[in-house]
Amino acid sequence: MTTQNQPQDLGTLLYEVRDQVAVITLNRPERMNTLGGTMKADLARAFFELARSDDQVRAVLITGSGDRAFCAGADIKERAGEVVCGSEYFVRQKATHDLFRNIEEFEKPVVAAINGVALGGGLEIALCCDIRLAASTARFGLPEIKLGVIPAAGGTQRLPRVIGEARAKELIFMADLIDAHTALGMGLVSRVLPGEELLPTAMEWAKRLAQHPPLAVRFAKRAINRGMQTDLDSGLEYERYAASMLVDSEDRIEGMRAFVEKRAPRFVGR
Repeated sequence: MTTQNQPQDLGTLLYEVRDQVAVITLNRPERMNTLGGTMKADLARAFFELARSDDQVRAVLITGSGDRAFCAGADIKERAGEVVCGSEYFVRQKATHDLFRNIEEFEKPVVAAINGVALGGGLEIALCCDIRLAASTARFGLPEIKLGVIPAAGGTQRLPRVIGEARAKELIFMADLIDAHTALGMGLVSRVLPGEELLPTAMEWAKRLAQHPPLAVRFAKRAINRGMQTDLDSGLEYERYAASMLVDSEDRIEGMRAFVEKRAPRFVGR
């Protein structure tokens, strides 16, 4: 059965729920969906007020409006005349780091449907998502060096963890843009699809994730995230902890019973 709510206009983005998937659409197409205006606050509301509090939502899909841009990063026109001292910027940027980190650690799986350019902060948002699918016309880059700054919303830390130190340094130092197939070869995205197939495919992936037992997905995500930031023994210990949290859950009992009885399981997230 297909269920869908009417999209909510949150200012710089649209929010709707389809078949247990919260769909967040960055919606500043006239500005290449850049991170200007109230977009950061709107993202926080969409993720941490709406999607988090809705028990029917079991996965999130994030994409951009139009076919030119997923998100082209900071709105340079807004920032060009801005004067800020280093100490003030250091404090202010902590809020951006916290927002992106909370998206990365969001307890429900997040799929990015990258429908156009993902540059600067746009790529840094995509790096916070669990699964990244790209249109064949998408392009990727962290061009901040050309502006005399560095990728400062996590790009210097997440990109090397995803594609390796050498390639990350090449992309950041050279400030070049790469196409979708190059991104696929680097492991930056999982699939490259024709533009018209991107959103339907991403939606199908998100719906499949939504059908899995929520606790198992949540703890698998946390175990992977923790393991990528620590040594193997510590990662294995966290994996053991996560598995122990699940072993007596209702969902595990239901999953085993449904398998034996050869029927579809009914997972409740407990």
